[in-house]
Amino acid sequence: MNVQGFLTVLVDGLAYGMLLFLFSIGLSITLGLMRFINLAHGAFAMCGGYLMVVLTGLAGVPFLLALPAAFAVTGLVGAALERTLITHLYRKPELQQVLFSIGLAFVAGALANIVFGPQQQPIPLPDWASAKVELLGTWTTGYRVFVVVCGIVALGLLMALFQRTLFGARVRAAVDLRGTAESIGINVKRLFAMTFALGAACAGLGGALAVGFLGLDPSFPLKYLVIVLMVVAIGGPGSILGLFAAALFLGAVDALFKYYVPATGSFVIYALLVLSMIFMPRGLKRRTS
Repeated sequence: MNVQGFLTVLVDGLAYGMLLFLFSIGLSITLGLMRFINLAHGAFAMCGGYLMVVLTGLAGVPFLLALPAAFAVTGLVGAALERTLITHLYRKPELQQVLFSIGLAFVAGALANIVFGPQQQPIPLPDWASAKVELLGTWTTGYRVFVVVCGIVALGLLMALFQRTLFGARVRAAVDLRGTAESIGINVKRLFAMTFALGAACAGLGGALAVGFLGLDPSFPLKYLVIVLMVVAIGGPGSILGLFAAALFLGAVDALFKYYVPATGSFVIYALLVLSMIFMPRGLKRRTS
């Protein structure tokens, strides 16, 4: 096995894992903290991706300005949907949440197909994105390094937000003791809307970054749904650090096995999920914060 080739594939897997982390943050938050099963979460990632296509390809917005715009606008879309539709489902049975959210994902995919067509959507990338950069002893593209950096920054900011701020304390209080939180003046509805919007915005950022890495088409909301659910299950719902570790691990394993043992397909990934559910039913949540 060529060491240089191994490291190159590993770096690709780590970059893929960072995207999985960004995709999964919102689902982990809504499932672990808000107790809402949102299988339409991939639609927010797709929203960020198409915003990136429109901003960079049609409007001519520079790449580094389009990214925060996709983050912010997707967050606003998430907040609007939470206030108008999703807020009515928090106390509904899990089956109703699943059916509603998966239906929303199909609607989003159909709408994207009508507006943009079924083809893959390219975006113009800056020159530095294709430049060669050394990482972990191998050469990769500047774009992959940028994706890795974005994931690490997102991890740090989210850990600080939910563990070091009053906002994070209020979210935990609202989830565990909603009645008590409301009695001391916490606006739980607004808090949930902000939390949901943050998760949607992170997915939008992941989707915007994914266009230049994984491609984008109307099947996007469902194409990565299974592996995102696996990341949340293995990482532990609501555990940001566990989610990060699971995303990097699955991204690296998926890339290495698909490159070196392509005949296995996704067997190894699904086998890991089964084993983790048997031996770690709560995922990595007990081991991380």
